[in-house]
Amino acid sequence: MAKALSSILPKPTVSEVLEITKIYSVAGLLHSNKNLVTTRPFRHPHHTSSSIALVGGGSMPKPGEISLAHRGVLFLDEFPEFGRSALENLRQPLEDGVVTVARAAATLTFPAQFTMVAAQNPCPCGYYSDPGKTCTCSPSQIMKYQKKISGPLLDRIDLCVEVGRVEYEKLASDDLTESSADIQKRVQTARNVQTKRFAKYPNIKTNSEMGIREIREFCKLDDSGQNFMKSAVIKMYLSARSYHRILKLGRTIADLEGSEDIKIPHLAEAIQYRPKVE
Repeated sequence: MAKALSSILPKPTVSEVLEITKIYSVAGLLHSNKNLVTTRPFRHPHHTSSSIALVGGGSMPKPGEISLAHRGVLFLDEFPEFGRSALENLRQPLEDGVVTVARAAATLTFPAQFTMVAAQNPCPCGYYSDPGKTCTCSPSQIMKYQKKISGPLLDRIDLCVEVGRVEYEKLASDDLTESSADIQKRVQTARNVQTKRFAKYPNIKTNSEMGIREIREFCKLDDSGQNFMKSAVIKMYLSARSYHRILKLGRTIADLEGSEDIKIPHLAEAIQYRPKVE
């Protein structure tokens, strides 16, 4: 599923191709017979990867996995198994879209506008909340496992979806679902809307890159929407970061539906995707 995400993303623009190519050139990863990287990157580092491998660094700083995934996808499987320091180092790039590596020899800033996809089991044995098989973990083991992902890092994740067991009938079925090409058309249409929206903002390409000023301009809510969000902030104890991320996600959901205004169903869906912290 994570690998399929690359197939539904819009094709990179010329400026994005140049950005990606520069990074791979600096990292020494350009193929000798290929001068440009024309596809969106998909990076899948192992959970034993160090902080330097993920964010970049070394005696002469080089881009890490998050920069090699710039304008593409960074897939982190077995999310809690990554080192705590490595995961915490993702917080600033996820927020700012860049990473600054300071060393004695040099201080360099690498771009890191990537889509992070993380996957994890609900507990060490993998059967917590599974209706068909009993979990063998103790409550303390489950809590310790889930606490490996800190609250501030979870707060930076926009979509959290629990994927249940897939039934045999679905696995064996020959019924065709919607193709990636069809989904990509919808995504491209929404991306075109965002390109037009941010035409006067050269440093912003997508809704996720909006700052507070842009959120106030492009994520305005009517009275019912404001009352809805007020109730959500109070009842769910949402942080300022969560509030703004919900607005940006609501804006994207509205774009995918072709809606000019952000409506309550868009906000409700965005809130539904917030990480469930126990």
